[in-house]
Amino acid sequence: MDVFMESHYMRVIPFLLEGLMYTLLITGVGLFFGFILGAIFGLARLSKSKIIYGIATVYVEALRGTPILAQILFIYFGLPDVLGFNIDKITASVIAIAVNAGAYIAEIVRGAVYSIDKGQSEAGRSIGLTRGQTMRYIIWPQAFKRMIPPLGNQFVISLKDTSLFSVIAVGELTYMGQQYYGLTFAPFQALTMVCLFYLAITVPASVYLRRVERRLDV
Repeated sequence: MDVFMESHYMRVIPFLLEGLMYTLLITGVGLFFGFILGAIFGLARLSKSKIIYGIATVYVEALRGTPILAQILFIYFGLPDVLGFNIDKITASVIAIAVNAGAYIAEIVRGAVYSIDKGQSEAGRSIGLTRGQTMRYIIWPQAFKRMIPPLGNQFVISLKDTSLFSVIAVGELTYMGQQYYGLTFAPFQALTMVCLFYLAITVPASVYLRRVERRLDV
């Protein structure tokens, strides 16, 4: 037991706990803004206006059609060249998660709203509600219930995507594992613990989501 406690499996944990903090921070904040973007562009994809629909479609297809690694490099290295000022690596990571997840969430929102029977909308209009009120009080609550499982899946995907931010030296889980084995030359132990840390988050999240899905009957 003493040998194990003194092994690299245990010594790497303080490094990974620091990385875990940044991983969860970037994922949480990024998905918060990603949901806002997704709701806006998802509803825009249902708009009868060709201009609004077109803008939303370009956003969704452009972000879904390019890898998040290219997006983070574009945001961190490319945009400053145009803007004339540097973007902090944590801020760049949050933006990358937000805009990337937002494109996928937009499709989740669009699909969920579209899945609600048109009779619900007609019923709302028949009792005097405006289109906006019908969406807010009748359509959206039902649609949001159906969004929960895929939104949970997006959380898991975005959490794992943060590992790619090691390319710009963001101190998340993967990067901190790399830092440790760069100092100790123990890549097997360090990366084993990195994987276990990810599993410690994603497996319980997946189990919880399945329970929520059964409870909501969606």
